[in-house]
Amino acid sequence: MNDVLAHRARATPDATALIDAGSGREWSYAKLDAAVDRTAGRLAELGIDPGDHLGCLLDTRPAAVRLLHAALRLGCVLAPLNTRLTPSELGGRIERADLAGLICEADTEANAVEASEVPIASVNDTERTEVTTLIDVETAEFEPTTWSRDDPCLMLATSGTTGRPKLVVLTVGNLVASAVASAFRLGVLPDDRWLSPLSVYHMGGLAPIVRSALYGTTTVLVGNDGTGFDTAATHHALAEHDCTGVSLVPTMLRRLLDAGDLPDSLRFVLLGGAPASTGLIERCERRNVPVHPTYGMTETTSQVATARPDEAFAHSGTVGQPLVGTDVAVIDAAGERVAPGETGEIAVSGPTVFASYYDDPDATAAAVSEHGFHTGDVGYRDTEGRLWVTGRLDEQIVTGGENVDPEVVADALRAHSAVDDAAVVGLDDPEWGERVGALVVADDDLDAETLRTHCRERLAGFEIPRTIAFVDSLPRTASGTVERDVVRETLR
Repeated sequence: MNDVLAHRARATPDATALIDAGSGREWSYAKLDAAVDRTAGRLAELGIDPGDHLGCLLDTRPAAVRLLHAALRLGCVLAPLNTRLTPSELGGRIERADLAGLICEADTEANAVEASEVPIASVNDTERTEVTTLIDVETAEFEPTTWSRDDPCLMLATSGTTGRPKLVVLTVGNLVASAVASAFRLGVLPDDRWLSPLSVYHMGGLAPIVRSALYGTTTVLVGNDGTGFDTAATHHALAEHDCTGVSLVPTMLRRLLDAGDLPDSLRFVLLGGAPASTGLIERCERRNVPVHPTYGMTETTSQVATARPDEAFAHSGTVGQPLVGTDVAVIDAAGERVAPGETGEIAVSGPTVFASYYDDPDATAAAVSEHGFHTGDVGYRDTEGRLWVTGRLDEQIVTGGENVDPEVVADALRAHSAVDDAAVVGLDDPEWGERVGALVVADDDLDAETLRTHCRERLAGFEIPRTIAFVDSLPRTASGTVERDVVRETLR
């Protein structure tokens, strides 16, 4: 098969492929295809060959879209890198990924130069002698790659909220299967416009770009400069460009709802990256927001299960049924499937599950069994097959010999009307082994003792947080995952 953009440009050349909400520029599939061809030719001139690993240190912008498709056209493996990493962190990722080259931009150029000695090119003009300006490179002739479904095409780092992040290898088949499964759940219409404010170094930000090209629909980009979410720009772009879909994490959605009503053009709000509170789902129901809470991860090419709005409103907390082609097993410590309603580790199998962790066969083998990929997440399926995710295996708290599920405690905290969000972790305790700690985002007039009184009506005594601290926002990764080590250090 050819790369997805080449196929789409032949099928619907005049359809709108990409809109940059910041500048208002638009590209048809024919124009985007031509731009990608030029980018691929310049990469070939720089010596990037099929099978090479090409680093991408770009934020959410049209240049990142062109680079993704150019890498597919050349037959190399694209390795998007987190633009918020320090040079020392970035250097470790670059070395482990075995990059043949790295594409940066003005804002990431200095870190790229400091982090590594691999050949670097910038999509912007540069004054650095170590960095080539990509647009000034001659366009070489090259042979577009023909792909098979088993060929690796992406390498993405796991969130890395605890321990050393691993590099997840995804194949062309993974991307296609994910797009097909998502289409069955969300639906696809010819005039769809999918807005993505998420970072392109996470699968949640890449997925709309790949899927839109497969569907022949439009991607709308709202610039993400790596420093935060622009609520006003995103709110404006949704209405200005009649967007029918948007990918968000819960914090983004809360801010958009605080800013005003969302446009009637929206068919779906794909909400992932972190658990959505009951209060947030209830706000969506009251305001007719078509929220689709989803559960997924890098190793599953994004979505595993997604709830449609009616299901989300009727069964707050569920992430719905697994997507077509995806099998979800809930297993106990002995590796046996448990009955509906019983809690265990979530394992996922199907065509969206990753190929391997790069250059780490031991980690790959340890993560997979006859049930599929062991996610490390804890949850259960109810009698109708809906999936509920309750926490992480490595986040379980044992205090005085009693097991505490952090997400159960966090849900109880979020049930207080003054609490916007909460994260719960175990803290070392000389008497009990661990004690329950909570970092809470709440109104200014709420105090710890009032919150404990609220919890006594909902939790057992050993589950009530002994340590509570209040913050303006929870520390999160760019994908929306709570940084639990930072939470723990803050509470200490």
